[in-house]
Amino acid sequence: MARAFGKRTADRHMADELGIQKNSWIRLREYFSEVRVEMKRVTWPSWQEVYGTTIMVLVATFLFGLYFELCDVVFQRLVQRVLNFFLGK
Repeated sequence: MARAFGKRTADRHMADELGIQKNSWIRLREYFSEVRVEMKRVTWPSWQEVYGTTIMVLVATFLFGLYFELCDVVFQRLVQRVLNFFLGK
């Protein structure tokens, strides 16, 4: 009798776990379904807009790179002069 009771409890516990797993699979499927619906509502940019913004990003990256290189050279020379002054070279 004790075994039958334990088996019933184990079966019920397993069913609860399967229910949770089934519920999570249903929720996951609903989530991806909602994602598809939202993605259909998105207004995608045209190729001209993509091209234009890509060029702007590349130019801005190049200009920032030049700016930081210039700052690096200036600070390098400034630190070198300060070190030379204090070290007497």
